[in-house]
Amino acid sequence: MGKDEKIEKKGVSRRQVMAGAGMFAATAALANFGGLIKNAEATGGSTENWPWPYKKLDPAKTAEIAYKEWYRVFCGAAVINSVVGQLREKVGEPYTSFPADAFVFLEGGQVGWGTICGSSAGANIVANLIIGPRVAGAHEGHEISKDLMQWYSETALPTFTPKNPKITAHLPTTISESPLCHISVGKWMKEANKPLKSPERKDRCARVAASTAYRLVELLNEWHDGDYESSSDFSAASEHGITGQFNCMECHGADVPEPPQA
Repeated sequence: MGKDEKIEKKGVSRRQVMAGAGMFAATAALANFGGLIKNAEATGGSTENWPWPYKKLDPAKTAEIAYKEWYRVFCGAAVINSVVGQLREKVGEPYTSFPADAFVFLEGGQVGWGTICGSSAGANIVANLIIGPRVAGAHEGHEISKDLMQWYSETALPTFTPKNPKITAHLPTTISESPLCHISVGKWMKEANKPLKSPERKDRCARVAASTAYRLVELLNEWHDGDYESSSDFSAASEHGITGQFNCMECHGADVPEPPQA
């Protein structure tokens, strides 16, 4: 009798066994993350001491780090590591205990689902770690995230060219008019006539991560010096009564959801 047959005979399905294994893995992961949090709390990284300290960084150096990190952990974690990695050296805790690589799931617009670009998501995580969201009374973190989303949508990307790019051929720039990965990447692929798995597309996304990291540090440095002013002029909730972006019709056509009037 095979292993699966023995399991079924005892009244336990293979799916239940797999679910149990998954639950065990998830519990172990949570326990490990909980240990990291406790370690951070012990060294000054508790939520009581959040937002976290920031020291000014060089945007160009940060972009170079993000470009290289993209080839290791892809867009979101690359942006996070480009800042957090430097602050580990400049500040120490709580950055030393922060598991930046855990955000590799941001790749491809969240595990390949093409939603918000991982570069933007990673930048938003960093901005809110350092400044704090509006619920913590630090509105600048929320505003910087809004600025980054609009900048990403309206800018011809990539803006940054690394010193030693893996692809030396000219790569076109495109304006996504959207913060969504599948629109941003799709428009670029059409313009460049390159498929998703091409080296050129990969390098383009590495440069977009680098460009986003560069812009993030510019904004953080302005905030640090007390010179930051929000430039975002879009609020979907105010304008449309529903969360969204400014070019819904591009994807939805006539099927844009209409919220009930308050």
